[in-house]
Amino acid sequence: MASELRSLRLRLVRGDVNGFLGLAVDNLSVLALLAGVLVRGYGVPAAIVLGRMIPGTAFGVLVGDLLYTGLALKVGRRERRDDVTAMPFGIDTPSTIGMALLVLGPAFAHFRAAGLDASAAGFATWHLGMAATLIMGLMKLPLSFIGRSVSRRIPQAGLLGSLAGIALLLIGFFPLIELLQSPIAGFLALGLVLYALLAKGSVPGRLPGVLFAVIAGTTVFYLLKALHWNGGAPDEALSVPFGVYLPRPGGAFPDGFRGALGYLPLLVPFALLTVIGGINNSASAAAAGDSYDVRSILLAEAASTLIAGLFGGVAQTTPYIGHPAYKDMGARAGYTLLTGVFIGVGGVLGLVSDLVQWIPLAVLAPVLIFVALDITAQANRAVPARHVVAVAFSAFPAIARMLTIELGDPRFVSPERFAHLMTATANGLPALAVIVALGNGFIITATIWGAFLVELIDRRLRAAAAYLAVGGLLSLFGVIHSVRADGSVYGVWELTGMERNVAVQFCAAYFVLVAALMALSLRRQQSR
Repeated sequence: MASELRSLRLRLVRGDVNGFLGLAVDNLSVLALLAGVLVRGYGVPAAIVLGRMIPGTAFGVLVGDLLYTGLALKVGRRERRDDVTAMPFGIDTPSTIGMALLVLGPAFAHFRAAGLDASAAGFATWHLGMAATLIMGLMKLPLSFIGRSVSRRIPQAGLLGSLAGIALLLIGFFPLIELLQSPIAGFLALGLVLYALLAKGSVPGRLPGVLFAVIAGTTVFYLLKALHWNGGAPDEALSVPFGVYLPRPGGAFPDGFRGALGYLPLLVPFALLTVIGGINNSASAAAAGDSYDVRSILLAEAASTLIAGLFGGVAQTTPYIGHPAYKDMGARAGYTLLTGVFIGVGGVLGLVSDLVQWIPLAVLAPVLIFVALDITAQANRAVPARHVVAVAFSAFPAIARMLTIELGDPRFVSPERFAHLMTATANGLPALAVIVALGNGFIITATIWGAFLVELIDRRLRAAAAYLAVGGLLSLFGVIHSVRADGSVYGVWELTGMERNVAVQFCAAYFVLVAALMALSLRRQQSR
């Protein structure tokens, strides 16, 4: 890899700095979330999370970003141009949240309940997380070889529409709420980011626009904090002493496989979602002018996830949404190299926790909001005008997922109330059960819905019916429309009561429409 980088004369450009800041912020945010949930939420010792889990996870990011930098240079050499933008890469946000809340946190609680002290339970949880990450990497290897054929068969609106929904509602909306919790500093940073990246305006000192926005927003945030207008003290629970925390494979991590196998119903969709995401993101990059080999993108993703798991990581890596946004920033091949080195070295030196606790999230959020806006705009520009409605239609599952996340937060709805609403109904199925089912597996659902509607618009009724049939089969096993609050998979015959009722009706809905479309297609043939 190093010799290839030298032979292609990798050069950093101004846009690489903006791209680096955006991608580094994204990865730091996910690492902060992982650490916060495990340390503050479940009581996992910070020394294990930040000294063992984070370095291995960060090492996976380093490896993946180096591979993606090399792939960008390869495309540039093949097409004889130097403006190729590397695919953004980092820690997968949805599955990292799932790992923290549904695997690692509950596993730690289980080990504690079994009589282990906090340290022993923390190490057992770490080993289980490493095994789970390794399992996801192993799953992604064979899936990588079918990525190219899948990308050829799914309409672009189905691929890009799912990204647009994720971007606007999850990548954009949640950071906007975080931003407005410190509205003065946050809105200032947002305006400066949009001025620099959308209006292409210059800032004092010839600084990169994103860096200037972060500095200005952070300065105002701490000024207001000094005046007691907002903010609080950094969370010391997330700090560790300065030192070198090398990524390392744990000698006892094979023991974690026994526990990790019990979480296969969650790990399978986690791995599958990143593969689908890699295909979607490759389509997004191609629409922006950079055509990557899908198989190479997915194999590099699988390899970095495997390496992360082998060296202590507990979260899988994946190509990120937002290649067009980074291209619009002027980023080329250097920003992924900078990000990989920064995250990798920062994780090893224990600097990541310091950064995430001292730079306000309200100031980091505008970068994610810009990426969300740019992805949404690009998705609508890249498809034929008649297919824009399919892009919009693909957003509905993401809306449901956003509502599920909010309603599942015990600060808003108590667990007892949530469980009651999952079964309480006056007319039809329970509204909350429908929202949860629509949101679970939302990336795959959005892709299927977008592709179905494109085929329907173009009057290819049998192709539209085929996509619906895939949706019906996946819902039969809970890969999409899982009726369980945790999104786990099942066979519909395993369910009882209201859960079974919801699952059967969702599955039947697909096949009833399949039958209707097939009947219409036969009628069209007879009328010719």
